[in-house]
Amino acid sequence: MPQSMTAFARCAAQTPLGDLTWEVRSVNHRYREVALRLPEELRFAEGVFREAIAVAVSRGRVDAQLRYLTPALTSTEPDIDTGVVDRLATWSDHVRAIVPDARPLQVSEILKWPGVISTPALDDEALALAASALLQEALDELTTCREREGNALADILKDKTTAARDILGSLAERLPDIGQAQRQRLEQRLAEMLEQVDPERLEQEIVILLARSEVSEEMDRLSLHLDEVEQALSRRGPVGRRLDFLMQELNREANTLGSKSAHSEQTSASVSLKVLIEQMREQVQNIE
Repeated sequence: MPQSMTAFARCAAQTPLGDLTWEVRSVNHRYREVALRLPEELRFAEGVFREAIAVAVSRGRVDAQLRYLTPALTSTEPDIDTGVVDRLATWSDHVRAIVPDARPLQVSEILKWPGVISTPALDDEALALAASALLQEALDELTTCREREGNALADILKDKTTAARDILGSLAERLPDIGQAQRQRLEQRLAEMLEQVDPERLEQEIVILLARSEVSEEMDRLSLHLDEVEQALSRRGPVGRRLDFLMQELNREANTLGSKSAHSEQTSASVSLKVLIEQMREQVQNIE
């Protein structure tokens, strides 16, 4: 079954190396486009993350953000370097002695100062492995969401193809009567215009005019394209581009059906088909 290009996934994990949170969003796009936002500690692993996303997503824009809190920031009792704090206090007193109106340092500002909170050396490789494993969980969740919405889109498209087949079936049943009525109108008009005319020549002209308005080929191609749509919806893997092409072909045949119309029923059928095809095309834009 096809996948939708629209989905969201969020996965978080608490590890001895710190807290990791992935948020992954995907939306419609003609190609695959990946935008990554990573903390400085994990920028070196960007290539690994991009490769994992490329395996999971073949089409669509993907925005993936990784948030990371070090153990020092998540600890209830952070390891504070009192020496650095003492130096900051001394510098603050010195500045205020020169500028009496200077605002004293706030606790939050002191804690943000580099070196105040001691950070243990990170195991970069272990951290990257943990982030990669969590990303895979997020991508699995994203894929599940895309498949679920893709199944719903497939059901909608199948309903539309069924409705289109009903229109073609009703028109096919009426074509003999429509053709007969058209023939009678042509005979009447030509007889009025050409009172002295060879009956054989008149018959030839009528046959030529009726042939120009023949729509059986267009209806056959419409039916074949609908078959292809249903087959594409039953396949696994990316089918969005093929469905988009089929929508163009369906629309072209429906336009031709309308341009050859010589009866209000045929015109109405053509308009109804084009409305259905446009509705399908809008849904196809969401399929990978």
